[in-house]
Amino acid sequence: MDLRHLRYFVCVAEEKKIGRAAVRLHISQPPLTRQIQQLEEQLGVLLFRRTHRGVELTDAGRVFYDDARNILGLTERAIERSSKAAQGLLGRVDLAIFGSGIFGAIPRLIRAFREAHPEVSIFLHNMVKDEQIDALRQRRITLAFNRLMRPIDGLVSETLLTEPLYVALPSGSPLTARTAVALQELEQVPLVLYPTGSRPSFIDRVHEMCRSCGFTPQVAQEVGDVVHAVALVATGFSVTVVPQSATSMAMPGIAYRPLHHPADSRVDLCCIYRDDDDSPILQSLLASMRREAAALQ
Repeated sequence: MDLRHLRYFVCVAEEKKIGRAAVRLHISQPPLTRQIQQLEEQLGVLLFRRTHRGVELTDAGRVFYDDARNILGLTERAIERSSKAAQGLLGRVDLAIFGSGIFGAIPRLIRAFREAHPEVSIFLHNMVKDEQIDALRQRRITLAFNRLMRPIDGLVSETLLTEPLYVALPSGSPLTARTAVALQELEQVPLVLYPTGSRPSFIDRVHEMCRSCGFTPQVAQEVGDVVHAVALVATGFSVTVVPQSATSMAMPGIAYRPLHHPADSRVDLCCIYRDDDDSPILQSLLASMRREAAALQ
């Protein structure tokens, strides 16, 4: 028995006439009759009762009809789902985000992909950079977001967009009177830097910017992520530098001002993935993020 037998049987059951079913199936009547007879012989039951008006299902035929339709439906669904998976329209992606990645651009990138691919399940994992790299190598995640990546064998780091930098200030700071804060104005101000962990990181980016302006920053404390850094600033403890995405984090006692730097006051947002991952779902994800990132710039 094969799927052809089931399709022929279902068609005859629905049309109730061999001749009409043969026309629908685009075959002649004698071969269709033989196929139904072979099916009955294989099952050892009579599926149809011949009448003067055509054929009608026996009790055994009605039971077999219900199951045959279910089997054909499942088969069609399997074909459709496998086709969608091959186009990157169906499946699962595990994405790793980081500190300030929960704000701003990344949610918009993911939302655009989700809206265009509603049958893809998305799972988010909060990981620091070293954890992301390990998870990619172990194939536990499909893609990670981060910043300031160094070259790593087996991984691709692709810049999706760059974000302007801001200064997070205590609301009582005199610098809140500025429409923008020059980096040189932070020379004598204690800074909270982040994230601790794998280097290079945003800490190194701030140090590099300060050196280019001729001073060494006064580092009051290094913390794990931007949320902790901004929380410290809210206590009046110091100031910190954040990407634009983090300015959507509203917190009492905090004011954000654009950071002015004579050379470059932007930071990258990268996506990282395995260089041997040619899965359709990753290609769909990358194409979607590239389009959305271009619209955000």
